[in-house]
Amino acid sequence: MRPRSLALAAALAVLPLTAVSLGVGTAQAAPTPNASSRVALPQTVTPAVARSHKQGDVPADRKISVAVSLKLRNTAELDRFLAAVGTPGTAEFGHYLTPEQFNERFGPTQADVDQVRAFLAAQGLKVDSVSANRQVVNASGSASKVAAAFGTHESTYSDPQQGNRTFFANDAAATLPASLAGVVEGVSGLNDHTVRTTRIAKPDAATPHATPSGFGPAGYDGAYRLDQLGADGTGSTVALWEFDGYKSSNLTTYDSQFGLSGPAVSTVSVDGANYDSKPGDGQGEVELDSEIVRGVAPKATQLVYEAPNSDQGEIDMAAKIVSDNRVQVISISWGSCEPDTTASSMTAVNNSFKQAAAQGISIFSASGDDGSRDCTRSTSGSSVKAVDFPASSPYNTGVGGTNLKVSGTAYSSESAWSTAGGGVSTQFAKPTWQTGTNVTGTMRTVPDIASNADPNSGFAIYTQGTSSAGWQVYGGTSAAAPLWSGFAALYNQKAKAASKPTLGEVNPKLYTVANSSSYGTALHDVTSGSNQDFAAKTGYDQVTGWGTPIADGLANALLGTGGTTPPPTGGCTAAQLLGNPGFETGTAAPWTTSTGVVDNSASEAAHSGSWKAWMDGYGSAHTDSVSQSVAIPSGCKATLSFWLHVDTAETSTTTAYDKLTVSVNGTSVATYSNLDKNTGYTQKSIDLSAYAGQTVTVKFNGVEDASLQTGFVIDDTALNVS
Repeated sequence: MRPRSLALAAALAVLPLTAVSLGVGTAQAAPTPNASSRVALPQTVTPAVARSHKQGDVPADRKISVAVSLKLRNTAELDRFLAAVGTPGTAEFGHYLTPEQFNERFGPTQADVDQVRAFLAAQGLKVDSVSANRQVVNASGSASKVAAAFGTHESTYSDPQQGNRTFFANDAAATLPASLAGVVEGVSGLNDHTVRTTRIAKPDAATPHATPSGFGPAGYDGAYRLDQLGADGTGSTVALWEFDGYKSSNLTTYDSQFGLSGPAVSTVSVDGANYDSKPGDGQGEVELDSEIVRGVAPKATQLVYEAPNSDQGEIDMAAKIVSDNRVQVISISWGSCEPDTTASSMTAVNNSFKQAAAQGISIFSASGDDGSRDCTRSTSGSSVKAVDFPASSPYNTGVGGTNLKVSGTAYSSESAWSTAGGGVSTQFAKPTWQTGTNVTGTMRTVPDIASNADPNSGFAIYTQGTSSAGWQVYGGTSAAAPLWSGFAALYNQKAKAASKPTLGEVNPKLYTVANSSSYGTALHDVTSGSNQDFAAKTGYDQVTGWGTPIADGLANALLGTGGTTPPPTGGCTAAQLLGNPGFETGTAAPWTTSTGVVDNSASEAAHSGSWKAWMDGYGSAHTDSVSQSVAIPSGCKATLSFWLHVDTAETSTTTAYDKLTVSVNGTSVATYSNLDKNTGYTQKSIDLSAYAGQTVTVKFNGVEDASLQTGFVIDDTALNVS
């Protein structure tokens, strides 16, 4: 049938190696001279290098750990999906992905991971771990081997803007063999300059108290009408994003004082970090986050993710949270100013934030406590206008700060907190949903919303190390982020009861409400006060965003604009919908196929039985397709599954020359290529629940280029509804 038989490629691609010696010497080797075979990775040098004083070489035998971040696939389709899953009225609205589905459609392939692992091992580095979402490969080795692997040089520096703090860093951009350029996003861990700091603030001359002082749960729940939602967070889980630990006894004291009860807080270690036996200077931050979430949503489950305070630690924490998929909300009260953070590290973290959005996870991040000059306490200094990351990520809701005044427990007024973070990102473009702000320019602005953060109108927080009085008054946008995270936990409980999707990525929905007639009943518009460069004003501003919550009004507006996930009407009868799913009739019908695709030749074995659908494999420019139309009943969960064998003579491990696209009603839902070659069959599954109530055409379309065959073999298909 085919002009030549299909055969597995026998040759393995050879990874190019650097020309430098991998042996450990008394000094680092110079970067590889064969620069033409390597590609520079942009934005892999910390900006601090340009402003710091070089002290000398990093000892050649010093151990350095790095995180190699891999690129996402099908990014245009991912952007389309993220817009659709958050837009009421679309077929995909509210039908979030599982981690497995995200990896299948958008994550790096196992072949990508294997290629990176092979390169690192060939350079003498130890591969320590691979993230479950395949986005991060962690490795370690001596400074000399790390420098050789990435074609750079490691030096020690002192930073005059931070009291001559010493750090190590690569002098120039990391490089990689050109064969890896299409796979690797960036490399982090080549410097240890950037650390995340808390966004916590205390009143001047603050001293601990024996009894609570400042806002307790009744105060902030009443002022923002959080107590009017008729919810307590039951069934919701919130992740606290932390770089330090806490004492459970302090959390218990807080609960007892205010009559709160809920699931015990538990710790999830990242990269072996667990600070709880001996918390450090960030203990107050962790306990503030937990106590505010408890005060808003007492029955919500809290998972405290604790990671090393480094670029690698932050990247690994983001990947672990989304891969674990145990939470619906992430609260972030740590950050670093954008200009002093390695851009490739921010991109790596942001890729996991994209996955969070695809999985329906809301993220609230403190916007910072240095106003519009977020680098005040880091290298760039107070002369630079800057915003805080992660709040600047388009997939995070950046939370600014206010000074709150109440009458009893009722809302009275608010003004912008003078050092609430806000401004314009230099890293992220303005998202399409960021409309109605009356701010010109092409870059994202921060914050999106706000709540009480001024320490002079601060919160009663219990935190102590030993036996001294432990009641403190804390503020900062660190307090605002967990308050909004608590609101999301309450909202998700109400949404579930109304058979509606979880809140998911907040900003597209938030901006829809803010630009509607519901604005005045959903959010308090804060119009007075300012930070260094921006003033609060009517509508959106770069100190308080769209304002602070009127929780019941906002929840009603979000539920009203949030559409519905249709509940089963009369139940859904479990069934398999595809006709001739294993092609065992020996004919195509009811499939529509290219000539000769349904096949029982011995050249390729079927997954089961004798027949299968064999597309392409000619070694010349060719297109084959297989399609079938079926009606998916309303109210059903629908899953398309099939067994796939990819047989190729292509030897590239980086370029997808031949592709198989799976589409539904003309929309791509999965793509495979010669890079997905395997020796047998692998089962694939795709969630089609978003198409319930519709007649859909499921199509497999294989496109082969002009040389080196790739065959795509499909068998034992199914479209199961339940």
